[in-house]
Amino acid sequence: MPRAAGRAQPLLAGVVTALVGFASSFTVVLTGLRAAGADDAQAASGLLAVSVACAVVAVLLGLRTKLPISIAWSTPGAALLISTGTPEGGFPAAVGAFLICGVLIVLAGTLAPLGRLIAAIPAHLASAMLAGVLLQLCLAPVRALGEVPALAAPVIVTWLLLTRFARPWAVPAALVVAVAGILISGPELVGVPLLPTLTWVTPEFTVGAVVGIALPLFVVTMASQNVPGMAVLAQYGYRPALRPILLATGVATVAGAPFGGHAVNLAAISAALAAGPDAGPDRGRRWIASVTAGVGLGLLGLLAGLAGALLAVAPPVLIEAVAGLALLGALASALMAAFGPPAPAAAGAPAPRTEGRLESAAVTFVVTAAGTAFVGIGSAFWGLLAGVAVLALLRPRRARQG
Repeated sequence: MPRAAGRAQPLLAGVVTALVGFASSFTVVLTGLRAAGADDAQAASGLLAVSVACAVVAVLLGLRTKLPISIAWSTPGAALLISTGTPEGGFPAAVGAFLICGVLIVLAGTLAPLGRLIAAIPAHLASAMLAGVLLQLCLAPVRALGEVPALAAPVIVTWLLLTRFARPWAVPAALVVAVAGILISGPELVGVPLLPTLTWVTPEFTVGAVVGIALPLFVVTMASQNVPGMAVLAQYGYRPALRPILLATGVATVAGAPFGGHAVNLAAISAALAAGPDAGPDRGRRWIASVTAGVGLGLLGLLAGLAGALLAVAPPVLIEAVAGLALLGALASALMAAFGPPAPAAAGAPAPRTEGRLESAAVTFVVTAAGTAFVGIGSAFWGLLAGVAVLALLRPRRARQG
């Protein structure tokens, strides 16, 4: 019996990974797609497309490498869409940006100079940009408490209690409470199509969407998903080659973009569920967990129609509140990486420079969080650009003074 339970453990871990990953962040994806200009059907199609794309990549990589390589959608990227809003040209322009992002991910896996360029972006500035993107969404629980207290209070209390006693289930449980409140207080869903269908959106390419969405989405996906995802795998003793992962996720992003999918990448937080001890004592069989999680995520994508219908009848601030609760941990980590002490240098390497670090991070964070677009380009791009400029201005001057 214990042996049978041990053999089933990777399967159970994969199911849990899929459930937690989907329930914890699908609201962010749907809200982000709608903010980018998608209608309800297009948003549901986007969630289905990105779910299926993640499933295909997870299964292919797992079967090929026999490593627990978990694949997910870019939750920080979806949050970026919320802060950026609808670009000039509407959702087709956003879809064009998704496609460009996928091409850039493929190029990062094939062209060494592009990979080095991304690596050259100071990590604290990328983190400050992400924190600025997440801030407004993470304020939503407070706004919801003021606007719809009867619905928001039970959601927040549930999240707090489960964070204390069963952290992985905190956001899914809060979501269940939110859905219950919506069903009790909102209109009935009679006649609403519950199964999503893939909806083609012909991409359009505008300068504003490419610069304001595609480039920040690419940077956020690389810095906040792929790099931490590799670190999580390394923590458990797995070191897969990054190039095939980037190629596979980039191609999947390109394939899903015309149907509304925004970005496919390595899982970061949920990766630990499939790669760690929860997936069984036999490290050589934990890939079964990541493959199971991929299949589960693809199947859960079929709930995109129902999820979209619930979001359509819910108070927007309540859905944003659930998404904000899901991203509080990511916000805390981004703020710590942006404003905390730099990571110590490796043995024999020069000490990391700190001149202008806090000022440049603060400028990046403030400009991004302001959410103001200039010449049709979203604030995330300008925040990163402003931070790089401040760092370049302050670092040489302070170095000479020292």
